[in-house]
Amino acid sequence: MKDIKFDSKNGANLSKTGKKIMPNGKALIPFLVFVGVYLGSGLILQTKGVEMAFYQFPAPLAVVIGIMSAFLIIGGKFSDKFETFIKGCGDSNIIIMCIIYLLAGGFASVCKSMGGIDSTVNLGLTYIPTQYLAAGVFIISGFIATATGTSVGSAAAVGPIAIAIAQKSGTSLPLIMGCVLGGIMLGDNLSIISDTTIASTRTQGCDMKDKFKLNLWLTILPALITIVLLVIFAKPSTVVNTGNYDFNIIKIFPYIFVLATAISGMNVFIVLIGGTILAGIIGLYFGDLNFLMLFKSIYNGFLSMTDIFLLSLLTGGLAELVNKAGGISFLLVNIQKFIKGKKTAQLGISALVSITDLAIANNTVSIIINGEIAKSICYKYKIDPRRSAALLSTFSTIFQGLIPYGAQMLILTSFANGKVSPIQVLPYAWFIYLLAISAIISIFIPFSDGLIRKNPWNFEKEIDEKSLLEK
Repeated sequence: MKDIKFDSKNGANLSKTGKKIMPNGKALIPFLVFVGVYLGSGLILQTKGVEMAFYQFPAPLAVVIGIMSAFLIIGGKFSDKFETFIKGCGDSNIIIMCIIYLLAGGFASVCKSMGGIDSTVNLGLTYIPTQYLAAGVFIISGFIATATGTSVGSAAAVGPIAIAIAQKSGTSLPLIMGCVLGGIMLGDNLSIISDTTIASTRTQGCDMKDKFKLNLWLTILPALITIVLLVIFAKPSTVVNTGNYDFNIIKIFPYIFVLATAISGMNVFIVLIGGTILAGIIGLYFGDLNFLMLFKSIYNGFLSMTDIFLLSLLTGGLAELVNKAGGISFLLVNIQKFIKGKKTAQLGISALVSITDLAIANNTVSIIINGEIAKSICYKYKIDPRRSAALLSTFSTIFQGLIPYGAQMLILTSFANGKVSPIQVLPYAWFIYLLAISAIISIFIPFSDGLIRKNPWNFEKEIDEKSLLEK
């Protein structure tokens, strides 16, 4: 997120000008206030029986409270602190990330309005033989989430239909819900337009296509094993016709376009704008949209990203305040006590984002909070930033899928009308457990790293650590 350098002699961060930022544990209090308010509100509402308790208190306001505490706790002139805050909000990576959020929201909204999601789901359900229903639901959920970049939206799209068919075929409801859960978390982790991908690649400073390649090889074997297990052990008790659903294969093209062009390395802005234009043209041609509806749909997509837009912007400012006051340096000094090399450093990054997600039940926010720390660890131990991005995305996704109070789990179980609890679904989240095993193994046996180009560190753009220390 920021160009942080590390002084290995005393643990201090080095600013762009080479000025040392000494460790200061007190500077972390604003971050703790932010997390505490967000987590505390969720726990309080949960005890009162409020539905989706951890998602009722707006996360951007929790950040605002953390920012206010930073201005009170961190020393110095108000004008200096405000300038630091604005500098953090205006960091180029933060602004780029926010614009990508908007474009991704616009693309997803137009595709949904012109019937892209419905056509994709219906196409799959029309041709899935009943005996392969569970595996088919897993594959459809994964494709929808990969194409749309949203696990929550995919759960809402696929969940009701999959559950209805499961009831007709006599397939276990918890099993089918586990298939949907595994599929949507697969797609959320893999998608190049998901919040998690955008946040992890921008904070670590790497290309989406490289992170996609790493994640693909972390994901493909667990996905294949899951499919095989579902085919063997998840046969329905009753053979029924899943039905013929209306679909138009042309309406799936925007998803394929975005996925293919992003993997090819095309600029993400061109990818998303091109995908939105293609989806709009298809919608206009088939009469699902008119020009006014098209532009309203794009704008509604922008609005759907308001929370994450504000959250990223404000968190960037808070992170800069905390970093300049020595909070990040303090964390790094203490974290490195447990890090002995590249492998333990990667485990540390994975543990940080996992614990954060357990606390706040939001994988994207967890990545944003830990992004700067992870990048500093990468620089210190020369870890490929693309691997760091993949680990942040993967481990936050794993825990987001497994926590009973996560949005994805709560939405899925809500479709069962109280017949299935999150605890009943967890034993059937086979893919998520297999993904965790694959990710951990990859730290010790980096089987996927050879698929991306070498020498990730661009030292021409980085400040040379050695020259700074000599000063």
